[in-house]
Amino acid sequence: MTALPTRHDEAFRYADIDALASVWDSLGAPERIEIAAQQRLQQIWLSSGDPIAIRRVEIMLDEGASAHIFALVNATAYGRIELDVSLRRGAHFEFHAATIGGGESTNEIVTTVRHLEPDAVSRQTVRSVLGGKAVGSYLGKVAVARGADGSDAEQSVKAILLDRGASANAKPELEIYADDVKCAHGATVGELDAQQLFYAMSRGLDPASARALLLEGFVGGLWDSLGTESDIALAASRALREVSR
Repeated sequence: MTALPTRHDEAFRYADIDALASVWDSLGAPERIEIAAQQRLQQIWLSSGDPIAIRRVEIMLDEGASAHIFALVNATAYGRIELDVSLRRGAHFEFHAATIGGGESTNEIVTTVRHLEPDAVSRQTVRSVLGGKAVGSYLGKVAVARGADGSDAEQSVKAILLDRGASANAKPELEIYADDVKCAHGATVGELDAQQLFYAMSRGLDPASARALLLEGFVGGLWDSLGTESDIALAASRALREVSR
């Protein structure tokens, strides 16, 4: 491994460096996945259950290939996904992820999506729910190479803070060197809607259950295509109930 990064490194600006240091020497090279032309990949990534959980992945999508990744990052101390994706002509990539944290945890997602050739599509949707003094971060770069005309990329990042001590960081970034592209990003940070919370409680729910219900609606759309009984939907529901207490 190289030297331990510092907060001067943009990709580690919000990281828990002390927690990272405890596992840095044991981290291996990123997992490498190549998806052959016209093939399709779907994966669900869940936290390992360890207090510190880091996943590093590089994905190459050949011509016309597609990949759908669903991820939940909710380590109790420090969780991190590093994802580097390269798209060739006509490839399609979707990433649907949530960070859920309470206490003094730090959970983050750092992505780089490279549109190398024309007509590739990428979609990144990230939702964060943070309570206590938790930190949730998304740093996502979309890089469109020269000649990659017809690229279509979107990043949508939204966070809900349950307590004043929690913080969310969002840095979607576009680097475009091609013409005739559609690239967009948006980021918002807010609180639970007080009127919706009041309405849920007026239907007989206690405050914690009402918050959990609204938060499941906020995050649940990420997993719609998988169903409410999927492993990731159930894991997210448990994490939201915990952070809503």
